[in-house]
Amino acid sequence: MFAAPTESDKSVRVSRGSDRERHGALLDAAMDRYATGDDAAFEELYDGLVPRLEGFLLRQTSDRARVEDVVQNTMLQIHRHRGRFIAGAQVVPWAFAIARRLLIDQHRRGGREVLSRDDDGASAQLLEAIDARADDVAIAKEVAARLTEELGRLPENQRVAFELIKQDGLSVAEAAQVLGTTVAAVKLRAHRAYEAMRAVLADLDRKDH
Repeated sequence: MFAAPTESDKSVRVSRGSDRERHGALLDAAMDRYATGDDAAFEELYDGLVPRLEGFLLRQTSDRARVEDVVQNTMLQIHRHRGRFIAGAQVVPWAFAIARRLLIDQHRRGGREVLSRDDDGASAQLLEAIDARADDVAIAKEVAARLTEELGRLPENQRVAFELIKQDGLSVAEAAQVLGTTVAAVKLRAHRAYEAMRAVLADLDRKDH
């Protein structure tokens, strides 16, 4: 039922990884300029960061108004603290860390809800994140629903580490910056989450046969 990734699939993922790296480098350069007083760089920074922040936050909460509020506050924090930004540093993990802290603060004040996403785009992204392919749309939705359910059962530190690396495209080192922990800890958390996802696929494959 679940075919191994083809060379074409792998090359697409490599290309996407390269695109993310180039995109990150452009954002880092924009932040460097903005930190040194180039106000015009903020538009480039905003356009590049906001979609990624929204994608990250929408996996943590179903409240879109809350997501918009956190995103705007994140960009405000970046503006206020731009003078502290170290030239040559990476802005994406810094922005994600700010957004995560702001969202946690809001959750503590107003409770936490879990987002359940079943759109085709989310299904395809989750399947791609664990190198899995399904034969048709109906199967993909069923598999992604099981994977999403399993992901929701994982400890939060494992789930978030997995999402940052596999779905947001951050490196292990960048994810460690976001989570405020070590590279080794992130590797372990992401590995455990990945193995849990693969176990779901193996179980589904056995049932199919």
